[in-house]
Amino acid sequence: MAEDRPQLFDLATLARRRDRAVRLGFAGRGDFLWRRAADSIAERVLDTPREFPDAAILGTGAGAVAAALPPKVGARRLVLVDPSPAMLGAARDARPEAEAVVMESETLPLAEGSLDLAVSCLLMHAIDDPVGHLVQLRRALRPDGLLIACLFGGQTLAGLRSAMATAESEITGGITPRVAPMGELRDLGGLLGRAGLALPVADLETTTAHYRDALALMRDLRLMGETNAMAGRARRPMRRDMLARAARLHAEHNGDGNGGVTARYDIVFLTGWAPGPDQPKPLRPGSAASRLADALGTVELPAGDKTGKAKD
Repeated sequence: MAEDRPQLFDLATLARRRDRAVRLGFAGRGDFLWRRAADSIAERVLDTPREFPDAAILGTGAGAVAAALPPKVGARRLVLVDPSPAMLGAARDARPEAEAVVMESETLPLAEGSLDLAVSCLLMHAIDDPVGHLVQLRRALRPDGLLIACLFGGQTLAGLRSAMATAESEITGGITPRVAPMGELRDLGGLLGRAGLALPVADLETTTAHYRDALALMRDLRLMGETNAMAGRARRPMRRDMLARAARLHAEHNGDGNGGVTARYDIVFLTGWAPGPDQPKPLRPGSAASRLADALGTVELPAGDKTGKAKD
């Protein structure tokens, strides 16, 4: 990471947030989004007719990801990497034979060309250099190795973000970072190409969760380990009048029609392959063996001809 790059996130704070989530009972309630993300990752792996004997999982979800993946993943060597020692310790229960490494910086402890599969789960939305993260994973892959990453993006917590910003602006006249900005699907998908990955695919899965009120939503975020870990966050707790105003605004615009509120979570999935000699490659322009007009059963007109009639 470049020294002059502004720090957006505090990785040590993220680790503490997730350690606390494990102590509060993350598994069984706070891990519901992790389990959904892990199941979606597992589906992608199962759809690939490969064994992936050497694999790494970054962002363990206290074992949610490792438990969802099939036995063929990491059968020879599995590396678990997580900023949270508590999450990492719980993940070892799912795969006790795995190597466990605490992620203390954005520099990843993965040897070049050592992996067949690299998974990054719900981590990239809280690091400063997502492109660098993908580049490091691509370098750790062998040729034709698979990378699957997922992160929060899109309209995740847009209602809460808007309510908190409006409440703080009304009461204090300013705004401090409280909910991390979220990348859009197209922009996040573009990171795959920038990182040098081939055959890139980006897609999005949306989950709508129901809560009694905004305060219950915030408590659930604590159970997830997803409360504010931004470097520029306010160090003091939110004022009670501001919290009450944010809760009212959130209810006004995100009610579920039954006296509760909803929260939207968009999880963006990024899939790409380390370049390899046997991968399909696009044809050079002009090298097609057949004409589109023949395939469609139509008449091809020269450029600029608007008559709609074939030439003699």
